[in-house]
Amino acid sequence: MQPAPAIAVHNVSKKFRLFASPKERLLEALHPFRKQYHKEFWALRDVSFEVGRGETIGILGRNGSGKSTLLQIICSVMQPTKGEVQVNGRISALLELGAGFNPEFTGRDNVILSGAIMGIHRKEMLGRLPEIEAFADIGEFFDQPVKTYSSGMFVRVAFAAAIHVDPDILVVDEALAVGDVRFQRKCLVQIEKIRTSGAVVLFVSHSLETITSLCNRAIILEKGELVADGEPKVIAEEYLTILFSEERTEKTVEPAQGGGVTSTTDQEPAAWDRTDGHPWPDASITERFGYNRQEIRTSNGGAAILDYQLMSDGRADLTSVVSGTALMILVKVRFSEEVTQPILGFELKTDKGVTIAGSNTYLTRTPIRSARTGDVRVYQVEFKVPLNEGDYFIDLGVAKYDGSPGGAILEVRRSIIHLMVMRMVENQFNGIVDIGFRFTEVDH
Repeated sequence: MQPAPAIAVHNVSKKFRLFASPKERLLEALHPFRKQYHKEFWALRDVSFEVGRGETIGILGRNGSGKSTLLQIICSVMQPTKGEVQVNGRISALLELGAGFNPEFTGRDNVILSGAIMGIHRKEMLGRLPEIEAFADIGEFFDQPVKTYSSGMFVRVAFAAAIHVDPDILVVDEALAVGDVRFQRKCLVQIEKIRTSGAVVLFVSHSLETITSLCNRAIILEKGELVADGEPKVIAEEYLTILFSEERTEKTVEPAQGGGVTSTTDQEPAAWDRTDGHPWPDASITERFGYNRQEIRTSNGGAAILDYQLMSDGRADLTSVVSGTALMILVKVRFSEEVTQPILGFELKTDKGVTIAGSNTYLTRTPIRSARTGDVRVYQVEFKVPLNEGDYFIDLGVAKYDGSPGGAILEVRRSIIHLMVMRMVENQFNGIVDIGFRFTEVDH
């Protein structure tokens, strides 16, 4: 018999009544004919998913998409308007700042109170207090009223309390974003320990790298609806597609049946132009050896990346290189609108979607000529790969200057190039990047 899921969310919807002012709330309550002054807002609409034991789920979504509402319903802080949630196991939650803590109590008292709410005896919590106090690391403030805490101090105490009650399910809602980098890292290490122990972790974050590296599954909420559920790297790419569609209606190309890619533009030339003796084979982009057929392509129609060529030392159309190799990518772009200041972007990522390095012509202060409608340009990117052996992916993008470092996106082809790196036998190292270790014995 299949074990019961740790969390089962069935057709959950949540409606809020919004009033323009407190006066309208009072008028509706007292109106003899029950005149409606409020507007209905559905924070969640028919959301369903299950979480198996041992899973770590990342939840992505723009502000107002319903993430916090969903977590509060799962934690029984709030009741759904429709649907139901079943939770099997002890749940510990770190929700928005201030949730569950009495501002007049000290940090120590709040930790004991938090344990009591979780059903842990006071004597047992007193035994755990030294470890909790050490993890929070706020010194004498641990015995001061919580109302005197900074947001960072509050998060330290709240997180320390949440993880030291042996939860079967740990829920974290963006609260770690207010902590310092060192404490965030400390928390992520602890979350990883909880995950490997077999507990469930529900994690809301705007950091895609955290989601892709920490979670084994991710979901996207958009306008209260669950729009995607799957492998974190793929879901992170889909989330970026949603973010890039804010200004204009964009077209996203999904992998076509049979592995092909449907174009977002009109018929495009399949081959490179022959220029200055470059050995560019006359083949479509989908026939490049390193082309990733699972790329995610986002475009607003302003430009299209027609083709690319990955080269090194006179060799073209590479798919695997030795660690430390100097590479060059030629990128062919066609502009469908006039762009005064084009920007070409590049990003190198691990197979889990963690960014290793990225830049663009704006950040490097490399001027690019303006482009007219119909212009086709070829750009060149040079870089080295002092990487450990493994699979890596490259994003290519083109934008137009709008005052921001990344510019306004015209087209991005994420994970378009699959690059396999082989390690040099004579220069072995641990980790991802070779930072040039040199060990020397010093006489004294």
